[in-house]
Amino acid sequence: MGGTFDPPHQGHLVAASEVLHHLDLEKVMFVPAGDPWQKETVAPAEDRYLMTVLATGSHPRFEVSRVEIDRSGPTYTADTMETLDGFYNGEVDLVFIAGADTVLGMGTWEKLDRLSQLAEVAAVSRSGINLADIDPGPGWPRIHVVEMPEVAISSTEIRDRVRKSLPIDYLVASDVAAYIVEHGLYQGDRDADG
Repeated sequence: MGGTFDPPHQGHLVAASEVLHHLDLEKVMFVPAGDPWQKETVAPAEDRYLMTVLATGSHPRFEVSRVEIDRSGPTYTADTMETLDGFYNGEVDLVFIAGADTVLGMGTWEKLDRLSQLAEVAAVSRSGINLADIDPGPGWPRIHVVEMPEVAISSTEIRDRVRKSLPIDYLVASDVAAYIVEHGLYQGDRDADG
């Protein structure tokens, strides 16, 4: 499951759990983006990685990878899937998990044809996104649409609440909330998509 995880929130965890169940996966590996080429991020990559570790730590089938954090330069999903495919010696079936809004924009992705050779994609429902609008074009990976319970939380909203000194209890794991406070994250005026 790729993303900026800026910060990781309960919606990310619910989405991962739903895909794990519906596609009968062995595990879900969260892969925080190092240098996402389509986003400006607020928190440093290392903070986003550590918050993701804190958020996922209580689930026995969730893991977090540094593969994109430790890579220099822009982050492309196809490169990550190629790295993971090599790590597992091509012996596992990879599924990239993303929100339906992200999947709708896949036509703009770099190396999409390479991604389709390496992995399938799970498109998780998101509020306001019509899953019927997902129309894979030529060269796209196989898409699995996974409906999930409505969880109206976004990383953008959480960052905004922190800036306004509003509570984020139950929107993020308690360890993540404590990390945000301890490290003074999201206190400035900058913002990014979430």
